[in-house]
Amino acid sequence: MSTQGMSTHNRMPAGVAAGHPDTARIGRAVLAAGGSAGDSVAAMILAGCVSETIFTGLGGGGFATHFDAHSGEVTCHDFFVAVPGLDGSTPAAGRGISVSFGGVAVPYDVGGATVAVPGTPVGVEALHRAHGRLPWAQVVMPARDLALTGSSFVAAHADLLRDVAAAMVLGAGADAYVVAAPDGSTTLLSADDQLMHIGLAATLDILLESGAQGLMTGAFGHAFVAAVREDGGALSLLDMASYTSQTRKPRTVDFGDATLHLRGNDLDDVAGTLARLDKEALRADDASRALALVAALQGQAVRSDTTSVVAVDRDGNACAATHSLGLGSGIWVAGVHGNSMLGEGELLRGALVPGERMGSMMSPLVATNARGELVFAGGAAGGSRIRAALLQVLGSVLVEGMELPQAIARPRLAVGGSTVHLEPGFAPGVAEALAAAAYDVRHWDGAKPYFGGVSAASVTGPSADPRRGGLALLL
Repeated sequence: MSTQGMSTHNRMPAGVAAGHPDTARIGRAVLAAGGSAGDSVAAMILAGCVSETIFTGLGGGGFATHFDAHSGEVTCHDFFVAVPGLDGSTPAAGRGISVSFGGVAVPYDVGGATVAVPGTPVGVEALHRAHGRLPWAQVVMPARDLALTGSSFVAAHADLLRDVAAAMVLGAGADAYVVAAPDGSTTLLSADDQLMHIGLAATLDILLESGAQGLMTGAFGHAFVAAVREDGGALSLLDMASYTSQTRKPRTVDFGDATLHLRGNDLDDVAGTLARLDKEALRADDASRALALVAALQGQAVRSDTTSVVAVDRDGNACAATHSLGLGSGIWVAGVHGNSMLGEGELLRGALVPGERMGSMMSPLVATNARGELVFAGGAAGGSRIRAALLQVLGSVLVEGMELPQAIARPRLAVGGSTVHLEPGFAPGVAEALAAAAYDVRHWDGAKPYFGGVSAASVTGPSADPRRGGLALLL
């Protein structure tokens, strides 16, 4: 569909949404300083590497989808982690740990052997270069300043920390996530405690002054590679120097009256899931809606370890990004936690070829109407629940006509094999209908990060997911 010369009078409200208040405030401040949506998202990705480190960090990677309001062009940016070993190195075996999400035990590997080539520094720089208009310093400095003061730990993160502590408190992670009492006893970081990563501000100074390549191949890069290899990893300086951010044209899917634009090569085939959803069933009764969602989904529900941001600027440009480092490897260098993507079983679905991207479920997207105007932008966090969260929010907004805040807060379901997980609030007949269709139903006692975290913007403005303790701000 050509959108050249498209109308611009129906612009979405300018604003941001993110999974942490500090991340959102930085994104809004960048917009207020005259920054573009690309500037704002780049700054929020870096801010999330300071404030949302149980999900993400400079040692991880991600994806961004950008909408240009003037041309209608949509660009997908891939800065996800790559398989290490370009120099011929092979990793040792990872070390198994066990974490749990809401009582669902998850085997997981950590250690240097699980560290893939990080992409976030290069990706943020590429996003700014392609779509930014502020100087690089104005994009990096807010996160650097936040790293100097520390960030308030939100309640949703504190609750999740109890589930993933086995991965978080390894190595220097203990300094950040464990609080020592005067009597010598220790506790995990609680809500409103200060989250601080020693050395992270100095690392962001390197990114500011030397750019992504200076960080990847300079003193930090050498130290990072050395720490990974000392613990059995295959990461090399050649891997770090060779990494590049990639761009591609999006895949499009008709959905209700809108056209969705998304990367289309995610592991869980979000595009295919959206295409096969029975839209008419969404408009029927609650039980029919739930059965249609479950039928379109099917898949393993495992982890919650990503974060998502979105920005819309005054000119109507929009950018949505999702980024992650897995649960983390336990390898820390200068305030940066190495990713653990090679230890995530649900990502390992094919041959691991050095230099090639690993697979991911992340799928930030935008939606346009028949005139090519932007009507939705956003993404979801939560591993294999990304697809479910996006499906339910998009269906609620674009098919059922629900306003975005209500759609995000609406009770959510997740599917794992023959089990359907339900948050509280579904109509009484839903569980009975699922049971009659031979599904095992598990009722959760609250809205949890397990069910994915959505940050999005629509024609009514931005909205953040209460499951993640996020914040949405209008400009």
